[in-house]
Amino acid sequence: MKEFPIIETERLILREVTAGDTGDMLLYLSDKEVVKYTGLEPFQTVDDVWDEIKWYNSIFKEGTGIRWGITLKNVGKVIGSCGFLNRVPKHYRTEVGFELSKDYWGKGLANEALEAVIKYGFHHYQLERIEALIEPDNLPSQKLVERQGFKKEGLLRHYEYTCGKFDDLYMYSLLKEDINII
Repeated sequence: MKEFPIIETERLILREVTAGDTGDMLLYLSDKEVVKYTGLEPFQTVDDVWDEIKWYNSIFKEGTGIRWGITLKNVGKVIGSCGFLNRVPKHYRTEVGFELSKDYWGKGLANEALEAVIKYGFHHYQLERIEALIEPDNLPSQKLVERQGFKKEGLLRHYEYTCGKFDDLYMYSLLKEDINII
């Protein structure tokens, strides 16, 4: 895939983030509540955002993932991101991740973005399995993936070391056969 795909939903446009989005991204990525369960410290500078954008670009170029900026239609402001990482084409699987500005929590926008990204992955990447790794205390994200049909498979103890601590993570998965793809 050479061109970055754009996904449109009822209320959202998911698109590639650009240099012009750094200010919007810094607003939500500097919020400790937004990044609490991402394994990241709150961002402090535009350089922190640049590093994140560089990572988005690198996983896309390498084919190991893709991260869309979530924007409201007719606004263009990036209010979060959603996408795939740790993609293993040989095994037709990937991990999904997402975050959303606190100003937009509780409006169904993360659900709308996640649903669109899941459908895109199963259709365009021919995925068989999508995984979500979620900290046990992150109940809103657990509920979000469960609404999409993900099944909790188990607890991965001390699976990651982030922000100076070991994190337990629940492994969730969604198989292509679990949902109807249009």
